[in-house]
Amino acid sequence: MADFSNDTPGVMACPPSVFLGALAAGLFLHWLAPVQPFPLILSQSLGGAFCLAGITVGIWGGTTMRRAGTNARPGRPVTALVTGGPFRFSRNPLYLSLTALYLGVTLLFDAIWPLATLLPALAVVHWRIVLREEQFLESRFGDAYRAYKARVHRWL
Repeated sequence: MADFSNDTPGVMACPPSVFLGALAAGLFLHWLAPVQPFPLILSQSLGGAFCLAGITVGIWGGTTMRRAGTNARPGRPVTALVTGGPFRFSRNPLYLSLTALYLGVTLLFDAIWPLATLLPALAVVHWRIVLREEQFLESRFGDAYRAYKARVHRWL
C-alpha cells in the first residue's frame, strides 16, 4: 500500500483565509461608503438562509472527509479520494459552503461591496487552489479520480 502521508496539493493559501480577506475588504468598503440595496427583512432572511446552508454543507463535507480518513485542509496530506456525502453533487462542496457563508454574511450586512470583492476571491480559489488540487488528485488517484471527475461537476 502506498504511503500518502506527505503528499499535498501544495496550494498557495488556505481557502478560508482567501474568503475571509475578501469579506473583510468588502465590509471595510461598506463601512466607508455604505450601499444597502435590499429591504432589511429580505436581506436578513436570505442572509440567514445562506449562512445556514453554508454551515450545514461545510460540516457535512468536513465530517465526510474525516470519516474517509483524509484531511479537509489542502495543506495537509491527502490519503483518500472522497466521493460520498456532498461530494456526490460537487467536487468542491467545501468551497461552495464558504461561498454560501460569504454571501450570507454579505446579505446580513445588506452590503453590496463584498460582492465586488468576492469575484477576485473566487478567481484565486479557482485558478490557484482548485485547479492545482485537481491536478494533484488526478496524479494521486489516476483513473478513479478521472471517473469521479467525469460524473460529478466541479461546482454544481
